[in-house]
Amino acid sequence: MNSTNKQAGLPPGSIVFTGDKKIEKMGLHYLKYDNASFEVVTAKTENEVVFHPNDPQKIEWYDFRGVHDTEIMKQVGETFQIHPLILEDVSDVNQRPKFEEYAEGNFLIVKALHFDASTKKVSIEQVAIFFRKGLVITFHEEGTDLFKVVRNRIEHGKGRIRHGKADYLAYTLIDSVVDNYFIVLEEIEDEMEMLEDLILESHEAEHKAKIHDLKKQLLSIRKATIPLREAISQFSKADNDRIEDSTIIFIRDLYDHVIQITDMVDNFRDILNGLQDLFLAEMSMKMNKIMHFLTLVSAIFIPLTFLTGLYGMNFSNIPELQWKYGYFILWGIMIFISVVLMVYFRRKKWLL
Repeated sequence: MNSTNKQAGLPPGSIVFTGDKKIEKMGLHYLKYDNASFEVVTAKTENEVVFHPNDPQKIEWYDFRGVHDTEIMKQVGETFQIHPLILEDVSDVNQRPKFEEYAEGNFLIVKALHFDASTKKVSIEQVAIFFRKGLVITFHEEGTDLFKVVRNRIEHGKGRIRHGKADYLAYTLIDSVVDNYFIVLEEIEDEMEMLEDLILESHEAEHKAKIHDLKKQLLSIRKATIPLREAISQFSKADNDRIEDSTIIFIRDLYDHVIQITDMVDNFRDILNGLQDLFLAEMSMKMNKIMHFLTLVSAIFIPLTFLTGLYGMNFSNIPELQWKYGYFILWGIMIFISVVLMVYFRRKKWLL
């Protein structure tokens, strides 16, 4: 069902889940840390974790997996004083990537990419990030540990995260999502190279379908990256005390990565257009070879057909019909004509 239809007539800020339920129960991974210590809890939100206002002296990160339970979403909003419009956008999984500033905190929506090696398909998952001083809350649709790499860096004290603020953690989470774009695009690039080799080796009709499928997937990625570029640009220009000056330079670098991804997607689309032209050219060449062969065969059989037609006429006064060896002479003439034509075609380099 379309998300617009599901929310038609409802007041702004209504929390309505618009996607497909991808996990049975919402999960929560809670992590609390500073530069000297950290605490981690993995739980089910229904009964194992009690939400509490954040401690501004430490960084608290709530990572929610699944956004279909509207009651839990309301509880999160009440506990952390999150604007209802933010929770509405979190529950609507068809949002475009964006960055917004609220009195309660900063809010971003990005799209995470996943590449299935077995089906050669790219899937897109919406990720929402809300942060303010001392608090980061992330929401994503599926139950997989999307931020496992970031979590490991925090737990092992690697990099700047343990010494940074909530804004730096938010940047790091988005950066990990964007980094995965490069991995997915590398997989697509490998598929394109393999497809190019297949087109040159054979000219199966299924290659055209694969080109079309890859173009559709790149279009989906482009729809995710174009608004993401604008969202990261706004993030880098945000003017509030929740974003440290030291973090801005990293966000600008992230913006450059998004620009690079956008350029890669456009380049890949051009390559696919080239592959489509190559496929059509190879099919045309194959057809030309067939027509070339048939033309040469016809050129050889035209004089032979003339001779057989000539001596197949029903006139009684054809002197050659009375020759004792006329049949064998005619065969010799036809073979001689065929050999002469083939030698001529080969010297002209018409025989491929």
